[in-house]
Amino acid sequence: MALRSLTAIADCGGFHRAARTLSLSQSAVSQHVRKLEKILGGPVVEREGRGTRFTPDGRRLLEQARRILAVHDEAVRTLLESDGDTVTVGSTEHAADQFLPRLTAAVQEVRPGCRVRFRIDRSARLVEAVERGSVDVAVYVTEAAATEGTSVGGLPLTWHAVPGWEPPPAPAAVPLVAIEDPCAIRRRAIATLAAQGVPAAVVGDAGYLAGMLDIARTGQGAALLAAVGPAPDGLTPYEGLPAVTPIPMSALARPGADPDTVEAAFAAVRDLLR
Repeated sequence: MALRSLTAIADCGGFHRAARTLSLSQSAVSQHVRKLEKILGGPVVEREGRGTRFTPDGRRLLEQARRILAVHDEAVRTLLESDGDTVTVGSTEHAADQFLPRLTAAVQEVRPGCRVRFRIDRSARLVEAVERGSVDVAVYVTEAAATEGTSVGGLPLTWHAVPGWEPPPAPAAVPLVAIEDPCAIRRRAIATLAAQGVPAAVVGDAGYLAGMLDIARTGQGAALLAAVGPAPDGLTPYEGLPAVTPIPMSALARPGADPDTVEAAFAAVRDLLR
């Protein structure tokens, strides 16, 4: 459960939202983190203003935690398939805290009592997981995967930065923080500024959204983030850069998935992105 709390902090952007997502108290999530820190002998997550920041050791642990939980969840799913109704839903990190609760509610409305399990991953890997049957339904960035899937709308994108942040005066490049390539939203950020003649430079990147948010909270640059739900802790929308058009999102269901479940899940995503 400690590793689950750690990944939830990363995915949700803070202790409070992680606790809400896991249906735990905030103190329980904090205790899980302290347990990990005691084992490692140093901090993994540090509070920074209203937000959180993963230490270098914390980012390395987070990467391993995701791998461990993915293997664990797949094993549990395989064991439970013969002993009950289980649905695994997948989402990109972008707006996962908004997608997953809605997908869960939609699935359980159609299939009361079923277990809903999550997988958060990059779009291309989610599509691969759906196609091999380890994920039942996934929502992902269309252009980031080879399979187009079913269009479910556009994910609105907004620039975010620490309160009071301003870019350096022209002609200096606008400093950006992004997820490392390949990332469709990173490409969208750079292309949008280039189309408006605004020079830009990525000054910090990370393999996961949590690391990207940690860098953005230092005030080093602006980040292009999903604009559904509240802003991540420590960041606020920034309106001083060119507007970015929503990025198309797709949903995909594994072959043989229950049609009613698929229809309900796809409709839930469309409602969120409407």
